[in-house]
Amino acid sequence: MYVCTSRPSLDKMLDEKRKQGHKIHFVPTMGALHDGHISLLKQASQKNAVVVCSIFVNPTQFNDKADLDKYPRTLEADLALIEAGSDCRIVFAPDSPNEVYDQTYQEQTLGLEGLDKVMEGAFRPGHFKGVVNVVNQLFAIVKPDVTFFGEKDFQQLAIIRLMTKKLNLDIDIVGCPIIREPNGLARSSRNERLSVKMRAEAALIHQSLQELKSNYLKYSLETCKTHFMRSFENSPLEVEYLSIVDGHTLQEISEWHETAYAQACTAVFAGEIRLIDNVQIFA
Repeated sequence: MYVCTSRPSLDKMLDEKRKQGHKIHFVPTMGALHDGHISLLKQASQKNAVVVCSIFVNPTQFNDKADLDKYPRTLEADLALIEAGSDCRIVFAPDSPNEVYDQTYQEQTLGLEGLDKVMEGAFRPGHFKGVVNVVNQLFAIVKPDVTFFGEKDFQQLAIIRLMTKKLNLDIDIVGCPIIREPNGLARSSRNERLSVKMRAEAALIHQSLQELKSNYLKYSLETCKTHFMRSFENSPLEVEYLSIVDGHTLQEISEWHETAYAQACTAVFAGEIRLIDNVQIFA
């Protein structure tokens, strides 16, 4: 495996691969890898494609410095997992933020059509500005043909697709299904910070989303939301938000008939650990 810690070393390697006729398939990550990341790398592994994984904890997308400080840095374990579980053999792991935000960096101030103002954007001010800028920088560095993102970050995926369109980037954005633990909890780097008890309790998040999906034909949207919130009343988990939105605009709907594509998205605190999940109600 080639681990490139600087842009010149990565450029040299990828230029050689392109001259050999390979497409570049890219999976950007912030490390602390798990089976969900490996599933992205496996999906990226296709005929005539070279798979590149980046590992970079981006400081600009953390609105809470304490959250940034607590974010796990496990590079050696990440590299071992990539090598054992995927065909990815090129990793960009910049040894300094200056390798990403170098003298060529220009901050993007894109209008995101309201996609960044709701849900995660409402509770994490500035988060998606950081996401847009780091992803655009990584795109400029790697110059991928196709990039793969997990659907657990549903809002982020929608924003990156819009960013790619607005900047006229010739990059295909592929969304990949959520990978879950045996109890239904969406795989996340944050799960490693959960106690055994809280990890078991957190299964309620997916269970409640699935119940909402199962009942939408029987009840009004407001009743479904009420049932969802009540399911946490005797739980140590605390719901920060539940939003049922149009899957394209991410704007909340108040009645099922207002959209042909409904997505339920939630953020829940398990102690101090914040977890997100989502499920498609119908499309």
